Amino acid sequence: MTGQPNIDFTGSIPALYDEFLGPALFTAYADDLAARIGTRVKTGRLLETACGTGLVTRRLDRSLAPEVRIVATDLSEAMLGYAKTKTPASTRLEWRTADAAALPFPDASFDGLLNQFGWMFVPDKALAFREARRVLKPRGALVFNVWGTMDENPFSRIAHDTIASFFTSNPPTFYQVPFGYNDRATLERDLRDARFTGVTLESVKKDLRAESARGFARGLVEGNPVVAAIREAGVPVAEVLDAVTRALGKAGGDAPFQSTMVAVVGTASAP
Repeated sequence: MTGQPNIDFTGSIPALYDEFLGPALFTAYADDLAARIGTRVKTGRLLETACGTGLVTRRLDRSLAPEVRIVATDLSEAMLGYAKTKTPASTRLEWRTADAAALPFPDASFDGLLNQFGWMFVPDKALAFREARRVLKPRGALVFNVWGTMDENPFSRIAHDTIASFFTSNPPTFYQVPFGYNDRATLERDLRDARFTGVTLESVKKDLRAESARGFARGLVEGNPVVAAIREAGVPVAEVLDAVTRALGKAGGDAPFQSTMVAVVGTASAP
């Protein structure tokens, strides 16, 4: 998304993100969101924004009623391209490049909208909620999640602080973005200002398990845009990776690495 620092998901990032972060961080929440939207959208069209590597998309295609058509979108051409290579061909699935804050769809054209861990990256989050409301039909369903705080997600604090320790000034701020949009009052205000009704916000805690601290560390360092800031500063990526691996291992074990994670899951309806 434009307007946010160091959030360019290009190059090798999509593959590393999918391999090392997907199973540990995103699979459990993808199952949760797919189940929630499945109870609310039984027919018609579903829009997924910020689909990333297609982890949720694949679950939607497997689990939603056959009558539901899916449009999966992302602003990142690199993420969208990777998602296409990982997703089996489906006659009901369409891929589109789209900005969640400027959706290229007519008013009232979808029966549901789903977003997993994408809203935090949109510069104008309130505008993205207004766009979601605009493209939803009356009584259309919104289901989304955002990360809880860094304190609720210890892996993020470990990665953020360990990476910052390599910088004498201006450390990377990437992790403040995905873990910086979770205040309940702000979320509820943005949803209600967009004229959503039936708003619910729920903290959902999941177990975090990665096959190894090393693999998870690789995802946290090289599987997201923070690696660009590390390289731009001339900091050796290998040394950062070693340090994050050690810190994770100390906190949750080497193989497997185990911890907990918390997301805020939101649901709402268009009036």
